Amino acid sequence: MAKLIIANWKMQLSPKEAVALAKKFKVKANKFRARMVVCPDYLALPLVAPVLKNSSIKLGAQDCASQNRGSLTGEVSPVDLREAGVKYVIIGHSERRAKLGESGALINLKLKEALKNKLIPILCVGEKLIEKKANKTRTVLAGQLRSALKSVKLKSASDLIIAYEPLWSISPGRPITPAESELINFFITKEAAKILKKNVRVIYGGSADVKNAVGFLKQKHVAGLLVGAASLKENFSQICY
Repeated sequence: MAKLIIANWKMQLSPKEAVALAKKFKVKANKFRARMVVCPDYLALPLVAPVLKNSSIKLGAQDCASQNRGSLTGEVSPVDLREAGVKYVIIGHSERRAKLGESGALINLKLKEALKNKLIPILCVGEKLIEKKANKTRTVLAGQLRSALKSVKLKSASDLIIAYEPLWSISPGRPITPAESELINFFITKEAAKILKKNVRVIYGGSADVKNAVGFLKQKHVAGLLVGAASLKENFSQICY
């Protein structure tokens, strides 16, 4: 199966800049061996969608609401994302957990709603530096998986992706070694399988870039990468070759 390379543009580009970068990636897409997913911000989604249409690059969103319709000011419905051409959606990103206080229960609701609307969730899990130093990495990850995947039923293992993003490694941090990522990703794969009864893909995110990508992608249990800052550069597409 092809590796999955996800570009999380966060709130770093204007709609005009997002369209321009998407066009540059699309020109090179026919040479990609990996599958690229681009996740612009909400305003750029309907502008980037037609650019990527009929290409191998898929469109992703950075989050979705926990229900289809309702009094949720500022939220975006997974139904509308699907209609806008979105195929993937990031859920439970560390920035939303830390800065917006998203709980495991809310993440669980969002994940279920995304699945209901035939979006593929990219569930993010990861530990803080203090938790790593206390040797609680596996305990924290197992707890996040249990809360996020509670009562989740998958029709296929390809319906969900899990991204391991250690908070201590996210920019301006340092990436873990490929060997470390292999061990943790294997652990996540096993823990998720206990809950879901399926072996879903687990990717790595955390200061990944063009220079270190090859090392991660060579690992058996690293099914791809979730990339932030480095995905804003045109040479990011080199990871997909």
